[in-house]
Formats: sequence, C-alpha cells, structure tokens
Amino acid sequence: MTGPELDRIEVTGIRAWGHHGVLAQEKDLGQQFVVDITLHLDTAPAGRADALSRTVNYAEVAAAVEQEILGGPHDLVETLAERIAQRVLGETGHPLTRRVGVRVHKPAAPVGLAVGDVTVSIERQAAPLDAVLAVGTNLGDREEHLRRALAVLADTEGIEIAWTGPVLETAPVGGPEGQGAFLNSVLGVRTVLGPFALLEAARRAERDARRERLVRWGPRTLDVDVITYGHWRSADEELTVPHPRAHERAFVLAPWLAARPAAELPGRGPLRALLEGAEDRDGLRPGPAVEGYGIS
Repeated sequence: MTGPELDRIEVTGIRAWGHHGVLAQEKDLGQQFVVDITLHLDTAPAGRADALSRTVNYAEVAAAVEQEILGGPHDLVETLAERIAQRVLGETGHPLTRRVGVRVHKPAAPVGLAVGDVTVSIERQAAPLDAVLAVGTNLGDREEHLRRALAVLADTEGIEIAWTGPVLETAPVGGPEGQGAFLNSVLGVRTVLGPFALLEAARRAERDARRERLVRWGPRTLDVDVITYGHWRSADEELTVPHPRAHERAFVLAPWLAARPAAELPGRGPLRALLEGAEDRDGLRPGPAVEGYGIS
C-alpha cells in the first residue's frame, strides 16, 4: 500500500557518545556518533493552522535519537540505525511520521586506515494503521450516498477497506426538529495516511455527496467522521480522536459491534458495555441492504 508524496523535516548532526562496535575497546571507551534524521509527513495541516499539535515535535525526536545512541551497546551501526528508525515509527513515536530516513555517522570507526567517515543510511516505512470511520446520511438518495462514500474512500490512495458494518436506520440525535431518519454504518480501514490526510479523505467523500454545513447537526447528504486512528489520541479542535461523542452514540456503536464483537473504544472500554448505556439504542432499526455494507 502506498500513499501520496510527503513533505520532509530534517534534523542533522545529532551528536552523542556511544559504545557501539564489534571490538572490545569500542564498547569500553566509546566514541562519538552523529545521526541525521529525515521525517516524512504531511506538514500542510500544521502550516495552515500554525499548530504544533499537527506536526512532529523534532526536539522530542532529537532527544529520542540521543537516547538510542547512549543505549545499547550494539555491535553494529546497522543495529543502531534500525533501533532509531523503529523508535521514531513505533508506538512511542508520532503517527504523523509515515516514513523515516536515518543516517548514522561513525567518524572514528577503526577500519585500519585513515578515512573521513563511515555511515549507514536506511529508510523505513511506517506500518499501516487501523482506523474506524462512521458514515451517516438523511438527505436525498441515502443508499446511493452510502455506496458512493465507500467507493470514494476505497479509491483513495493509501486506504484499504478492511471491513464494514451493517446499515441501520436511526432517528436524528440532536439538531433541529423535523429531520428525516438517518442511515448509519461504520467501516474499518487500513491506511498509510496520516490522521489529517484521512480526515481530508473523509471530507472529500462528503464533498462528492455535495454536503453543505449550514446548521450544526442539521440534515446532511453525508457525514463521515474519523472515530479512531490506531491508538493515537488528539484533542485538536479539528480532529479529536477518539471521537468525543462516539461512546454515547448507539448509531456508531451498534454497527461497529455487529462487525467486530470484541472491539473496544480506546479510553472508554468494550463496545458492548457502551452500547448498553447509550440513550439512543432503542431507536435503532435494521436498514436496507446497501452494496458493500454488511458484517465482513
């Protein structure tokens, strides 16, 4: 699975004293290592909002690299480079970073003759993440809106549809009086996109359905919400993850539970227990069969 072209943040010349090497004296005495690191991510969300929460804090990345240099010891520079890459991309890293380049310099490497430097350079791709999206519609051809949403998302570079839940018909929750009933479902995706790129894909599906944002929680041709993105949590005003109201919305919980009975909402617990406490659970009705949706 490949994603779109990404921007780069480069931090070079991160220096620390390490004890990595095959020879005993390298581990005993140590030597200086220098690391250059390139973070590949979409910087546009941060650039538009001037918000650190939408990009990677490279001071934290530099500190993590330094800790890896100070750790070990490892016999090989290749191992040090790999450990740095996995730390940047792993669970303690930042999910906005979708690829990382690491160059480790060992200028005092004992190679038996005078050399200017010895370097090892690697690039590693972040593994795809699991995300959950909720879709809903109560205007126009509701079934067609759901079909088109699934098609638009499936055609988006960097997204694979992993599973879908059944379609339910539900009464509106909140918003103005007199709205029509909603068709709702939930789908799981595997994606190499960052969270804000996934949000943009959701909005692209809404624009395809000619969604208009006139009244909060008002009638809409299509609503696509990012419910979860891996284990990532965000309090960003544009993208709060997990979705701040998912734990109390039966129209999200019920189709998700039907498709993934053992699933949990991060920070809230098992879906089954959450659904039992949802106030709108009695308003759920089986919806029509819509191509692409169902327990899979």
